[in-house]
Amino acid sequence: MSEKPRHPEKANKPINPIKKKPDWIRSKILDSQVFFQTKKVVNQNNLVTVCQEANCPNITECWSKKHATFMIMGDTCTRACAFCDVKTGKPTELDIFEPLKISNAVKDLNLKHVVITSVDRDDLKDGGSEHFYKVVKATREKNPETSIEVLTPDFLRKGDAYKKVLEADLDVFNHNIETVPRLYTKVRPGARYFASLELLKKTKSFNKKVFTKSGIMVGLGETKDEVIQVMDDLRSAEVDFLTIGQYLQPSVRHHPLDRYYNPDEFKELGSIAKTKGFLLVSSSPLTRSSYHADEDFKRLQDARNKKLECHPQD
Repeated sequence: MSEKPRHPEKANKPINPIKKKPDWIRSKILDSQVFFQTKKVVNQNNLVTVCQEANCPNITECWSKKHATFMIMGDTCTRACAFCDVKTGKPTELDIFEPLKISNAVKDLNLKHVVITSVDRDDLKDGGSEHFYKVVKATREKNPETSIEVLTPDFLRKGDAYKKVLEADLDVFNHNIETVPRLYTKVRPGARYFASLELLKKTKSFNKKVFTKSGIMVGLGETKDEVIQVMDDLRSAEVDFLTIGQYLQPSVRHHPLDRYYNPDEFKELGSIAKTKGFLLVSSSPLTRSSYHADEDFKRLQDARNKKLECHPQD
């Protein structure tokens, strides 16, 4: 008979202990009635938000300003990215009433800008592009003055499915590159770096008017030179807007955090990115794809107008 471990707590020790957060990684806590109004609208419409599912550190601040990122096609992803806190498994059937629910929620919250994202749906023939189209169309019809941003999966091995999303009347097409190519097999094992780049490039070719956007996390074990190479790759794909944020390890079962970048390092990366020719760059510890998305959209428009004034042929 085998002997029981003398120290069971050591036998079950965490795989990847979570490092203590530095002082600059602190979300703003706003005790606002608006936060609960936002929560009420989300709950009444039985909607899923990436703010909740991904445990975003900015949820309190954003919801206190009526900013919410809606996650469509359920709360279960077909992939298991090592950085993400969204659950993995067999997804449920698509909700045919979701386009109506999203459009109603946007109206109830009186959103000037809305971000619509989704889980990966590799189980669907088109990766969910038709559903994206329906949600965007319904949202636009009910909220004609609202600018619409989508944060999509990579539609890997789905051919030209992404084009269906672009046929809807949207303003920003976002697809996150997430990390450097060397780390893909560990961080995004179900994705392909160059497939994501190609998606962003094809998006701009298909619709020159739509803003393209992508984001990268730092703190996963990448080098500075690798991050700069990603910047160059994204500019080669004509991406307009780059976001750079700190990776925060969701649990001991997720990819280990290599280190926390300090605010000065984020400023330096942001400065380097701006020299590459992006219309807009957001680089800070708490930067996320949808953080301050409404203000950033206005800045994007201003940056494009300024560029056109200087280079009318573009």
